[in-house]
Amino acid sequence: MSPESPGLAFLICSPSIDRPESFVTPLIHAIAARALDIRVEIHFAGPAVRLLADGVADALYPTPAREKSLGVFLREASASGVSLLACSMARANWLDADCMLISECDGTVGATAFVARSFEPGWRTMVF
Repeated sequence: MSPESPGLAFLICSPSIDRPESFVTPLIHAIAARALDIRVEIHFAGPAVRLLADGVADALYPTPAREKSLGVFLREASASGVSLLACSMARANWLDADCMLISECDGTVGATAFVARSFEPGWRTMVF
């Protein structure tokens, strides 16, 4: 993947850990984009940032059959090259100060990072 590869930034802000099935579509689309050699970032904002708290995603299953946890989906996304980012404001409001994030999380960024992506040449954005 070259720096000139197109990029796709996802903002996941509406899904909630109370509805684990709501996270699957953006995660699968992110993995699919990586298969096309597209740079991908996922920005977790609002209550969705709770999915990045250590231990949370591994306990959540998006289907009644429970064949794969959201933790597995996050690890697959990260292993494929998807950058997982926590919104700093969401983290401050939805997680305890001492809350550890999953090791796959690539850091914390402000809302400006996602907004800036929407204006960068070669990048597209999607909001879930």
